[in-house]
Amino acid sequence: MKKLFSLVSIFLFLVLNLDASGQLAENSWGFGFGGTYPRFVNHNLTAAGDNNFGGFLSLQRNFSEHVGLRLNGRFLHMEGKFGIPEEISKTIGYNGNLDFLYYFVPCEPVSPYISLGMGGIYFQFGNNPDPTLDDSYFDFQVNASLGVEWKVGDDWRLKTEFGYHTVADNKLDGMSGANTSGGILGGPNDTYMTIDIGFIYYFEKGKPSKFCQLYSGISMDAPEPVDYDRIEQIVQRHIPEVVETQVVVEKTVDTSRWVLVGVNFDFNSARLSSEAYPILLHAVQVLLRNPDMRIEIQGHTDNVGSERYNQTLSERRARTVMNYLVARGISASRLQTMGYGETKPIADNNTPAGRAMNRRIEFKILN
Repeated sequence: MKKLFSLVSIFLFLVLNLDASGQLAENSWGFGFGGTYPRFVNHNLTAAGDNNFGGFLSLQRNFSEHVGLRLNGRFLHMEGKFGIPEEISKTIGYNGNLDFLYYFVPCEPVSPYISLGMGGIYFQFGNNPDPTLDDSYFDFQVNASLGVEWKVGDDWRLKTEFGYHTVADNKLDGMSGANTSGGILGGPNDTYMTIDIGFIYYFEKGKPSKFCQLYSGISMDAPEPVDYDRIEQIVQRHIPEVVETQVVVEKTVDTSRWVLVGVNFDFNSARLSSEAYPILLHAVQVLLRNPDMRIEIQGHTDNVGSERYNQTLSERRARTVMNYLVARGISASRLQTMGYGETKPIADNNTPAGRAMNRRIEFKILN
């Protein structure tokens, strides 16, 4: 019980100290459902699995691309063999758990995760092998599981999960008395496993995280063609005619500075817009074809806000673009970042179109 109490204390500390700032995106909510195969693992009975079944329902809240919490409920029907002649004992259980989730590679179509949690289980017996026990009990339990979410749609995931659950007593199998060591942390209490197969429907999703957004809309297998007509539309819509601009082009003798038309940002944001990706992808292609080219990535803002804040924001915007280029295969040693804040406008900050243009990225060729 001391080990169980220690594990519960660690879990509660992790949950209560989650940092909801920094990289955490807006919250996403998911509803899960499916079937469960349960089976006794550490118990006083002979294992029987011919008629074990169950189901689960869950509600989870993902705070970020990596971290989430889940309320999970299960119905369990487990059987074991005892006695001579051999008889079948049944345990019917209903459990509810709060689980901490951590996703290892959240931006991929196949996303493995691990969970640690605690909860309670109410169980009752059929053909109880120990007549000294009551007909039903309630106990606490701790849970550890390893699972995988498989993307099957924009809002749907197939869920497969293996769970290991240790109850805070040893009556779950209908027989009292300590079992051999095998529970979580090596305890002698009754333990059972579950295999879940089902679906998760994300019915509410926040904005894409900055981490995953680096790959939004981009094929990881082959570069997507650049839609130059779309870039031209961006130019016509956002850029005043008096401003001389250029789309990213091959390096020439007199080209030492690129204004990345379309690589703009929302107000007070360092998050790339969807229109920026084809332009940045073209920049990647240029840099890959010119392996000796080194560039300085320059971030700029409009004049809304304090100079100090805009300076910091421009540096964040430059680092966002650098992270994208590195993720697409450009060596970080070829890149530098610099923030200029609001000090170098190329359009009129008194108009919405001008301010949009000033929230931009430029490349300066260093060699």
